[in-house]
Amino acid sequence: MKSLLFFITIILFAISAQAQTLNWGSPQQDYRHLISASIGIEHGAIIGIGYGYKIAGSPLPVVLTAHFSMPSGEDFADDFKTNLGAQVRWFEYHNLQFSTHISGLFRRYENNFARFENFGCEIGGALGYYRPHWFVAGEARFDKAIVSHFRHSDAYKENFPGVKDGWYEPSTGGNFFYGLQTGVSFRNTDIYLRAGKVLSQDFSSTPTLPFYGQLGYSLRI
Repeated sequence: MKSLLFFITIILFAISAQAQTLNWGSPQQDYRHLISASIGIEHGAIIGIGYGYKIAGSPLPVVLTAHFSMPSGEDFADDFKTNLGAQVRWFEYHNLQFSTHISGLFRRYENNFARFENFGCEIGGALGYYRPHWFVAGEARFDKAIVSHFRHSDAYKENFPGVKDGWYEPSTGGNFFYGLQTGVSFRNTDIYLRAGKVLSQDFSSTPTLPFYGQLGYSLRI
């Protein structure tokens, strides 16, 4: 049972959370809606779509975010991840800007052994240089699986009759992601690239694919 928990939790992080990649210095600052689409590699190939809403009148720039992603090549919505959160830019000094994000997330994964559902969270931040038509920043985030529910298949129960469905604490805890993000901005669009490395919570192990990458497009309305 422990080996199954470990295997599925590793697969779960392939459907990882993704904060919106924003150019805080973009030429269009009066937008309210942000629509994005992306492809990437993170323990496997993934595709995603996102939506952001910029709060008007806030003393600090705040964008509420929603994101949906799934491994490419899978049946639609068989395995997926959704997250809801917010991003805040805390300070700006001569184009140097710092922002953070926090998200609550729900992930689902199913194979021949079990259906796995997970609630978790992600926190992270970015510090970089933002100009009206380009930006580059360092980023770091921590993806934490908090509690997970297993519903085992009949075939699995036949081989392991003592197994029980229910809630479990994940065996791996979480993953750290750290890297760079960069992009170019036009009047109301951004094209961005993110890349970096992945490290397990214990700081001593890495996934089979110890890096991530993402190419995305955003439209500001």
